[in-house]
Amino acid sequence: MKETPKSWLILAVNTAAFTVCFMCWTMNGVLVTYLVDNGVFHWNAVQIGWLIGIPVLTGSLTRLPVGLLTDKYGGKPVYGVLLLVSALFMYLQGEANSYFGFVLGGLGFGLSGASFAVGIAYTSVWFSKEKQGTALGIFGVGNAGSAITSMGAPILLNYFTQQGAELDRWRTLPRVYALALLVTGIIFFLVTENRTAPAAAQKSMGELLVPLKHTRVWRFGLYYFLVFGGFVALAQWLIPYYVNVYGMTVATAGLTAAIFSFPSGVIRAIGGWMSDKWGARAVMQWVLGLCLACFALLIIPRMDISSPGSGVMASLGGVVKEVGEDAIIVSTPLGDRKHVLVAKRGQQESTQAGPEGVLIFPKSAFWQEPIVNVGDNVVKKQLLARGVTHVFFQANVWIFTFLVFIVGITMGIGKAAVYRHIPDYFPNDVGVVGGMVGVLGGLGGFACPIIFGYLLQFTGLWTTCWMFFLALTVICVVWMHMVIRRLMKVEAPQAVKHIEDNSFAALREGA
Repeated sequence: MKETPKSWLILAVNTAAFTVCFMCWTMNGVLVTYLVDNGVFHWNAVQIGWLIGIPVLTGSLTRLPVGLLTDKYGGKPVYGVLLLVSALFMYLQGEANSYFGFVLGGLGFGLSGASFAVGIAYTSVWFSKEKQGTALGIFGVGNAGSAITSMGAPILLNYFTQQGAELDRWRTLPRVYALALLVTGIIFFLVTENRTAPAAAQKSMGELLVPLKHTRVWRFGLYYFLVFGGFVALAQWLIPYYVNVYGMTVATAGLTAAIFSFPSGVIRAIGGWMSDKWGARAVMQWVLGLCLACFALLIIPRMDISSPGSGVMASLGGVVKEVGEDAIIVSTPLGDRKHVLVAKRGQQESTQAGPEGVLIFPKSAFWQEPIVNVGDNVVKKQLLARGVTHVFFQANVWIFTFLVFIVGITMGIGKAAVYRHIPDYFPNDVGVVGGMVGVLGGLGGFACPIIFGYLLQFTGLWTTCWMFFLALTVICVVWMHMVIRRLMKVEAPQAVKHIEDNSFAALREGA
């Protein structure tokens, strides 16, 4: 297949529509946080997590059927109808007055998230296999729509509500988003041309579902659960994260969160090119390795704690003769015994006192405090001074944001790498396989904020979200390693045997 100017036009319109859809799909992250922060509604962390996740749930569950319909009937009618239906429910979101109303609105406009399955299948039929990684990567730039919402929606909310003076005018935001979806849908119908994959168009719905029996589909889905679901969840969760952990306003938190989401969307095009050049599996290995390192650094919470340390005990019984910061002297039948103490030096840094400078690593201090007075009678092994260990970790906002920025870029590359696998293994089933992988990835975007909410409620630690991602990444790394080992034993058994024999011999010689 040779690319034509029409191919690039379709890609451009597809990408623009996906950007608008992604803006709308992630709107609740900003809107719900703004409403709670300003006291319009009183919802707890778990309820916020559900409201952020519900549109993602709809977009996730509908990706498979939408992908099937695109393979069967083409992208133009499916994408166009999706945009118009999403516009209707987005408008209704602006009429909500209760938690239940927000749930219903989110369930409806969440359909915009299924645009990814349409766009992947519709884009792939216009490009040759050699160019599909790059084309799908460019299409994936539409993920930057979440950054547009993170940066722009708080500014629009402040403008519409006159800096909070007329809070009920928040309803203008979903109406503006509804208008954007409506206009995009009309343009899509007018500009695009329909096309289907010839092989897929001749299959029944049952035949189209056959590829889902392959385990690799579900493995790709797990990768996508991490890199896409994690991206969608963090694009919204980072806003309340910055508000609560670092005391930012919603507007500032939105701009800072965009440092994560905007590059992640844009870099996806480069991820597609990298996957074409070096192979999707190699790129995915780097992605998982970098994610593992960043999540391990992010799990340490902002802290200012004191813990019992090593104390000082009396070597013999007697009477306390002198108590100082550096020593305690006990008068015993065998003479005076001096017990040296570790004195507290200077003022300890504290998150409460406003730490100075930028601390990259946790900082600790140890000292011993007397708990006896002059004249006290003490016995042998009695505690004279207790030990105090003070641990302070600043979790500096800019170091935190830099690590999150790296995670965003890595996830963006990973999103392209996952989808680059699909045309190689399932060239005639991109819609259904891409739809199922999208379902699993989207479910990550739905489930993660809810999981984060429960973890936060149970532990009180905001960093539990990074602990969850660290565990998930380990699972992905282990599964990929097992698959690579199995493939090596099938494709190059002699090479594997040679490596293992040499490794065993080297270990034996070293022993």
